[in-house]
Amino acid sequence: MSQFRKTPALTILVAGGAGFLGSHLCDTLLDSGHSVICVDNFLTGRLENISSLLGRPRFRLVEQDVCQPIALEGPVDRIVNMACAASPPRYQADPIHTTRTCVVGTLNLLELAVAKGARFLQASTSEVYGDPEQHPQHEDYVGHVNCTGPRACYDEGKRTAETLCFDYLRADRADVRVARIFNTYGPRMDPADGRIVSNLVMQALEKRPLTIFGDGQQSRSFCYVTDLVEGLLRLMEIDPNPRQPVNLGNPGEFTILELASLVRKMTGTRSTVTFLPLPQDDPRRRRPDITRAKTLLGWRPKVALRDGLLATIAYFADLDDSGAEPINAVTRPATDNTQNVPV
Repeated sequence: MSQFRKTPALTILVAGGAGFLGSHLCDTLLDSGHSVICVDNFLTGRLENISSLLGRPRFRLVEQDVCQPIALEGPVDRIVNMACAASPPRYQADPIHTTRTCVVGTLNLLELAVAKGARFLQASTSEVYGDPEQHPQHEDYVGHVNCTGPRACYDEGKRTAETLCFDYLRADRADVRVARIFNTYGPRMDPADGRIVSNLVMQALEKRPLTIFGDGQQSRSFCYVTDLVEGLLRLMEIDPNPRQPVNLGNPGEFTILELASLVRKMTGTRSTVTFLPLPQDDPRRRRPDITRAKTLLGWRPKVALRDGLLATIAYFADLDDSGAEPINAVTRPATDNTQNVPV
């Protein structure tokens, strides 16, 4: 993160800062010399994720739902909007609130950016592409989304949030950047949030059957959290404004069966595999075209899937053994410059 460390000290608001990705971002910002205001309603964020930050002098926690207008005294230089449940079981549990968070929450944070003259970074998602008919997915692809399905609260919510962001940008009301984040994993994932990596690792460690939805031939691309955070910070600080969304993810593509096989090998489990029906609108293939990120940001992921899984499995193993959240368990694994290859 050497480029970002050269940036003069800023005050940065991270909405959703107690979540999996948000807490890693808060860590990096503080370690780079910046002041951080973490806003979270703890609906899916966890206090354990930021417990090591609470006593630091440049860290401030504001417990609030972004669906309510945000009033803060003092300067704010950057706003990063990561506030929304990101796993299907969590965002479908209260779909109306999910849509409100994506739309009303984003609008409130954009208005705060206008009031403070702050640069704004929106954490969007690969879900804006829906069940894509283009592969890999480039930012110019408009997507294939079921606007009335059970995933629409998140998919369409994030698409509307992007609309708001680019309307504010075109109106010259705020300096807005949009990152489309693909599947990300690593320490601090909630073991019970229903994401594929955390599901398989916890099932393997607890010697339960590994649950796969559908036939397991659907594919995903997995980006380690430290790589993702670096991409976010490069997008936030790049000048001039790209004025277009940027995919951030690892282009290495794996089927769910390949991921399950790798988890079984790395944990040494003898767990069997159980197949369940594929949920409605579950994407068949997902892989980012990161040409734009490489060209504009000079960014590409460096952490291979095996190395990232090693750190993630160690984190969950500590959690499983102790029954408590491991503090400061974040690990940056070895990196390479090669693409991941299927197991």
